[in-house]
Amino acid sequence: MKAQNLTYSILCLLILSCSCQSQTEKQQEAQWINLFNGENLEGWKAVGGQAEFEVKNGEIIGYAVANTPNTFLITEEDYTDFILELELKIEDLSSNSGVMARGQFDPAARDGQGLVYGYQIEADPTPRAWSGGLYDEQRRGWLYPLDLNPDAKSAFKMGEWNHYRIEAIGNEIKSWINGQEVAYVVDNMDRNGHIGLQVHSIRDPEDEGNKTFFRNVRIQTENLQPKSFAGDVFVVNTGLNELTDLEKANGWRLLFNGVDTEGWKAAYKEEFPSDGWVVQDGILTIKASDGSESMSYGDIVTTEMFSAFDLAFDFKFTEGANSGVKYFVTLSEGNVGSAIGLEYQILDDEGHPDAKMGREGNRTLASLYDLIKADKSPRFIKGPGEWNKGRLLVYPDNRVEHYLNGVKVLEYVRGSENYRALVAESKYHIWENFGEADEGYILLQDHGDEVHFKNIKIKTLQ
Repeated sequence: MKAQNLTYSILCLLILSCSCQSQTEKQQEAQWINLFNGENLEGWKAVGGQAEFEVKNGEIIGYAVANTPNTFLITEEDYTDFILELELKIEDLSSNSGVMARGQFDPAARDGQGLVYGYQIEADPTPRAWSGGLYDEQRRGWLYPLDLNPDAKSAFKMGEWNHYRIEAIGNEIKSWINGQEVAYVVDNMDRNGHIGLQVHSIRDPEDEGNKTFFRNVRIQTENLQPKSFAGDVFVVNTGLNELTDLEKANGWRLLFNGVDTEGWKAAYKEEFPSDGWVVQDGILTIKASDGSESMSYGDIVTTEMFSAFDLAFDFKFTEGANSGVKYFVTLSEGNVGSAIGLEYQILDDEGHPDAKMGREGNRTLASLYDLIKADKSPRFIKGPGEWNKGRLLVYPDNRVEHYLNGVKVLEYVRGSENYRALVAESKYHIWENFGEADEGYILLQDHGDEVHFKNIKIKTLQ
């Protein structure tokens, strides 16, 4: 009898649990608001360009028009915090598209033609495959290229309906495509704006009439239940020396706390330099001196040594400046000047002569100094006075990658035959096993020019 009563109690609990779960799901479902009624474009307006939109079979269809700016179908209402879901389909490679989230519209811009700008979640049908990445339309450009999350490049399906989920809550914007976690950006430039559906500009008249499709556009604005990212997704954070809970859970920590120089010291001393390096307003700055290499204030290094790691840092250089971030620094060479190590070059390519020295551009910005040139597009370079985002990824198997503003610009393997051949032709050939130490310090270089650093964070890799 007791066993029967226990079984009955368990069944009741299961029924009650399922009932509560079903009720919760119904409540969440009821919170969705359809932004598109399936019949007409009530609540929307086309702006920015001359592409045309129509409704057929419960779908919004955008038709490409040549030689006109990007056209957006935007909501007449603005939104602050929300969860947005929709389906999107692209049938031709020319039909780049996207979804504006908290988008902005200036009707007076472009001599009254109007201008849409702000956060856009990309729909990229090209082989680059950056769908779901975050692009700051007509403003800062790419904030989250999918080089930062290469596993998500396969999420978008050309010629098929793709389910987009976009969360804009507080200063966080996250995206999913077909259930795949894609982009995670922390940024506070816009806190509200419209939802927009893009038909991208085209130049070739033969591509006119190509279609982009949208359907099932719906939004939640109250009692939001955000989804947590479960994967090890890189987070782009434009704040100041702060980490998200996801980053902390995935092993990230700050190497520079924004308050003092804890964790750093002079390259060849046990204490931090008494002059030249300044912490102010959350920024670590090396002051300008005479332009010489580590002869005025000196380099600084971490107090810890690292082996395999993911290092991200923001940097800003002044006009004509030279500096660098070095890794696998051992401080054992006994040389004069800057400590020896592999170097992520920081340089004003237009204003410093070092850019034209070396071999085939291997001393330019983001290059592996004197060894491998960074393959970078001008559109991803921020010049003097602007913040750039650098990233160094060193895998346990000695693969190394350099990134500039979210885009991978070079890769190599420490200790490989190709690597050693490059070293043999470089200034480093005089040091045995250069750059092949099992571990080393991370170094910020004093090259006599004013350079600024912030958001220096690291994750050790196993």
